[in-house]
Amino acid sequence: QVQLRESGGGLVQAGGSVRLSCAASGRTVSTYDMSWYRQAPGKEREIVATITRSGGGTYYGDSVKGRFSISRDNAKNTVYLQVNSLKPEDTAIYYCNAAVAGQVWWGQGTQVTVSS
Repeated sequence: QVQLRESGGGLVQAGGSVRLSCAASGRTVSTYDMSWYRQAPGKEREIVATITRSGGGTYYGDSVKGRFSISRDNAKNTVYLQVNSLKPEDTAIYYCNAAVAGQVWWGQGTQVTVSS
């Protein structure tokens, strides 16, 4: 089993930045694709960013391109999401996701609230 714990969320003013962290335990996730998703109130969960196991490939949702950056430190078994130029519509619970060979694990999420 993989346990994922997100941290770094909070209340931020529009235009500000935060860095979210996802620390994995239970297994080494260096061979897993890692992603961040988010879910805003009343909306479906949407993918924000993905980074491949090697870290060489990244994908971003259209709404966050140019503002968000995903990275990973396999030595620390941790994935990061740098979130810049925050907008009120970025308010959501941000979830970390690990995937390999058809198996998927989720963290409990961290709340990011952006005030205007």
